[in-house]
This record gives sequence, C-alpha cells and structure tokens, in this order.
Amino acid sequence: MKKTLFFSALISVAVVSPAFEFLLAGTVNSAVTLPSVFSDHMVLCRSADVPVWGRAAPGQVVSVSLNGQQAGTVAGIDGRWTVHLNLENFPPGPFEMIVQGKNTIRITDVAVGEVWVGGGQSNMEMFMRDVIDASAEIAVSSNCMLRQYIARKTPSPYGPPEDSEGYWTVAGPGTTESFSALGYFFGKEIHAALNVPVGIINVCWGGKAIEPWISSNSVAASPLLNTPAQNNLNRITSQNTAFGNWLTTTGREDHPAVEIAGFTTGSVSGWIAAGDSGTISSPDLPAYGAVWCRKDVTLPSQQLRTSQVLQFGPIAMVDRVYLNGTLIGETTWQTYIGNTSVRYYLIPPSVLHEGTNQLAVRIFAPAVSPGFSWAPKIGKTALTGGWKVTAEYSLPSPETPAPAISPQYTAYSSLFNGMIHPLLSYAIRGVIWYQGESNVNTAYDYRASFPLLIQDWRQQWGRGSSPFYFCQLANYLAKTNTPRESKWAELREAQLMALAVPDTGMAVLIDTGESGDIHPQSKAVAGDRMARIALANTYGQSIPFSGPIYNSMSVESGRIRLTFTHIDGGLVARELPSTYIVRTVLGTTAPLVRNSPQSQLEGFAVCGEDRQWVWANASIDGDTVLVWSDQVPYPVAVRYAWADNPTCNLYNAAGFPASPFRTDNFPGITQK
Repeated sequence: MKKTLFFSALISVAVVSPAFEFLLAGTVNSAVTLPSVFSDHMVLCRSADVPVWGRAAPGQVVSVSLNGQQAGTVAGIDGRWTVHLNLENFPPGPFEMIVQGKNTIRITDVAVGEVWVGGGQSNMEMFMRDVIDASAEIAVSSNCMLRQYIARKTPSPYGPPEDSEGYWTVAGPGTTESFSALGYFFGKEIHAALNVPVGIINVCWGGKAIEPWISSNSVAASPLLNTPAQNNLNRITSQNTAFGNWLTTTGREDHPAVEIAGFTTGSVSGWIAAGDSGTISSPDLPAYGAVWCRKDVTLPSQQLRTSQVLQFGPIAMVDRVYLNGTLIGETTWQTYIGNTSVRYYLIPPSVLHEGTNQLAVRIFAPAVSPGFSWAPKIGKTALTGGWKVTAEYSLPSPETPAPAISPQYTAYSSLFNGMIHPLLSYAIRGVIWYQGESNVNTAYDYRASFPLLIQDWRQQWGRGSSPFYFCQLANYLAKTNTPRESKWAELREAQLMALAVPDTGMAVLIDTGESGDIHPQSKAVAGDRMARIALANTYGQSIPFSGPIYNSMSVESGRIRLTFTHIDGGLVARELPSTYIVRTVLGTTAPLVRNSPQSQLEGFAVCGEDRQWVWANASIDGDTVLVWSDQVPYPVAVRYAWADNPTCNLYNAAGFPASPFRTDNFPGITQK
C-alpha cells in the first residue's frame, strides 16, 4: 500500500490503528511488556491500591514482586493483564521490581512515596534551565527522593494509543535542568515536609488550550464543547484527507530508502556543510523532497548517565531522528504538529556513549523547502556548528499548491488521548495544574470547561475526589491608568470560581508576573504556594495556604464594606515598590505609578448604577475592607485587581496576596 493511501485511510480509522498495532505486538509476541511509565527510577504512590499492568500472550501467567510483596494474574484473551499492590505502609526504598512471565523484566531504583501529576501549558512546563536564577539551585539539587517522569508530547485526535513514550529521572546537577521548574519546587517542598520520595509526572505542552486536555466522553456530553469539537475534528479530517489526496495525485508520496545505515552512521564524505538553522538550500540539494542532516555530538559525562531530552525544530515538515543508528523519535502525518512547533524526543541513556555520538535527522518536505528554524539542544548542550546535509531524493516544484494541514494537537481531546489516557491507571495522589493563558479570549467559557476538566480527570483516573490544585494566572501585559475590562481578569475569575469544586485549591500569583514576559521567572514562589496548599489540605498540616478570598459586601453610608475568608492573622496593606518588573531576563523595570496615591490599599475600583468605574480609596477596618470614592456617592459594586497587570497590595499576615475579584455580575467582554 502506498504511504499516501495509508495516510488518507488512517484519517478514518486512526481511532483503531495505534491500539491495534500494540494489540498485535502484545499477542503475537509472548514476551511480557510494560508501559513506559513503569521504568527505572519510577516513584510508586503510597496507596492501598497501586495497579501495575502490561501485555503478554493470552493466558500467560504474570507475577509482579516488590520488596517481598508479590501479586499474580493471567493475561486475558486480548493480552492485557493487571495486578494490584498495597503500598500504603511501604518503606520508601529504593527497591527492584521484578515482572515475571515467559521473560523477566527488572525495574531498578523504584521508590515509594507521593506522586503528583503536573499538567498544563508552558508555565508548568518551563524547565529549570530556563529560570535565570536557578543555576545555583541546580548545582546542589542532588536528591534521590525527588524524581520526574516526562511524557513525550504526542497528540492523538482519533483515539488513545496503548502507551506513550516517557522516562523517569532523579534530581541532580545533570538532570534537574530538565525538570519542570514549578514541579521541582513543589516536589522539593513536599519532600522536605514529609521526608518521603516525591514523583512529578510532567504532562505539559506550551501554548495549548484546555479543550485538547479533556476526554472525548466529557467533550461529547458537554453542551458547550460538543458541537465545536465535532466541527474542529471535521475540519482537521477534511484538511488531512485533502492533503493526503494531494500527495497521491501529484506523485509526492514518500519513498524512504530501504537501507538507511549509510545515512544514520556512515561517512559524511561528500555531504554539504549547512548552517545551524533555516531552509536547507544549495544547488546540489532539493527544494522539495527528503534530506538528511548529520552532526557529531559529544556530551558531558554527567549527561550520559541518565535519559535526556532532545529539542529540535521547528522542522518542515515531518522527521525521523536517529542517534547512533537508533531511531529515538519521529513526527509522522498522524502525529503532525505543524511547521512551527518544537519537537521533543526522549533519549534513553542506553543510546548515548562516551566520545562521539552520531545524530541523524531525516526531513521529508513535499510542500515546503526542508529545514529547521534553530539548532537543537540535548539538555543544555546546544548542537551548533558542524552540520552536514545530503539529499535522499528530490521532488519537482508542485504544480498545484498544497492544501492546508492542521496540527493534530488542535483537535479537542487530542492531548488527553495521547498523553493522559496511557497513564490513567497509574496511582497518583493528585494533580497540580497551571494553564489558561491560551484561553483568555474565551475566559467566560472557562467557567465551564475548567471544572469539566477537573471532574473528567478524576472520573477517568478513578481515584475518587483526588486533590486538584492550580495556579491562578499571574499579572501580565501593560499597566493601565484607568479602570477597564480585562480578558485576563475574567480568566482569573473563572479560575477563582473553580474553587467551588470540592478538593481544589488555588495559588494566587498576581504579584509574581512580568509585564513583558508571559513566563514569569518566579517559579519558586509558585511552587512554594502550591506546596503549602497540598501540605495543608492533603497532608493535614495546620499552616496558612491562601491569601484573602472575597466573601461578601454591604453598603454603609456611601461606602462598601468587604469581608474575606483566609485572613490568617489579619489583613495587611503591603508597601508598594517604586518600580515593577517588565522582564527579568532583560533586567528591565519601569516606574510604578499609583492609581490611588492617597489610599492605604491600591487596586480597588468602584461604580454606581451607571456602571462607570473609577479608582477608589480603600482601607483596612479590622478584618474587613472599606471602599469609597467621592465621585460615586451611591456605590453598587467593587472590583479589585481587575486588570491584565493590576497594581494591588492587599495581603494577609501570612504573606499571601488576595485573589482578584469583583462583586458585580455585569456581562464580561468574553461572554458571548
């Protein structure tokens, strides 16, 4: 079957293909297999019910043992098997897990402790190496009780695969740089307080909205999401089918070489020198077709002892990546993520060795010129200079323009399918979540979609009402000198409203942002605030964990009195600085101009029946706040920190900032 025909056909049957391929592999091959999450350095949850599962030949007896505890079962007719361990009172380890069938799998350095899923977009994903003040922390981060599992970014719009790639690492100077910064600081605080191993399962993808993270069952049952989701999938299917047909009718289907050793590990004599980025062009190279890029890579010894992440791209259009002749990852038409998205490939330590490693990348680009936009990195090691390229084959210029093809991650449920579903049976304590920046334009809908995600994950994971703690969006964008509507404020309000869902908690970050950077550097503050929520609410410690949360209002002789929960020691008007952060990585700040310079509290606005907002004076009166303005003799509503990047200073004595809020329910600018 031609590859283009397979591509077109897969559009209609992709819901079956990944699992079917795995089923064939699991039933034809009698070897016992495990999902990627069951691997060296993993952390298992201290729980009475810890499933371990995998595949084997139907009817095969399988046993799992861990530190004297053993459980056995028989693989079903579909080759699936599951056993359950009771690790509720288990010591921390490390241990070796032995999985025995017709073959034996040994998983080393297994710890037992607390497991949290860290999900969301780029502010949860942001690596420790990208936090500019983290180098000192990384240098002293050796901690065998703090670990991270990172899942490969894999969209799957037509159904969940059986497994997804991923690997565990232990915190240390050679590995901590690839930890989620927020996840690292959260886990560090939990470990310090409980003295048990902590594992963070990193399932993040920058720039992604909430809808791809919700299961198809919940999307289908949602009046808000069902129709848009179907329209979205129909559009993607139509585009992808059209693109597959275009490949076939124009004769531009791929014809991969059968023998690839010469491209992946052979001599590069006669290959053409190439730059570190941009279109790969030369009179001797094709403008369209398949090309190979090669580079010799030497890594520091500390990077050879553990799994690494290769960042590559964006690449035009699809690619296969090899290290020392071993395929470590690929982007196919079925997992296409566009020409502007970074590729992340996981490198197992067994592939790397001392000295020179040969990195080879095959790029197939039938509709645009092949190339990559910047040099890749393995960890912090930038792979610049020394690139060589050669053609595998060329294609003529297309006679007709290629139709559009959508990235697969744009489909609703695609990230749930590809990255969450394969982990659903893994025992966890709860979820920490930082996402919402990509939903500010639909902030009103987030009131429904965010609680839906929380309930969906709990139901899908089957762990009851497990904790779900999240970050409220930090301040961002330019400051304003007049009260006005704000999409960012409406998104924060939707997050605040999600606290009505049981067993949730919110870390307020309204004082940690940067006006010129959507990725604030203060991940240690965010991680600490999230950890305190967990320590208080999940682990029962008697500590403050929240700033003031608006409770009620009353009008008293032209003033509005506000009450709050979580005043912990009393309300505080924190002194405002003379400048605010524009962008930490550039060292830029700007003068802070107060909107209510004579007021004890900054950030309050008030309006009357005319709904014309003006800055207000506000002061602390016992455990309440009084708000007023001479311009509004008959006030009806108050807003606090209601802006993209508000200037505000209400805290409690425990040092936590008050959440932005409003007392009105006037229609917002994102309400359709």
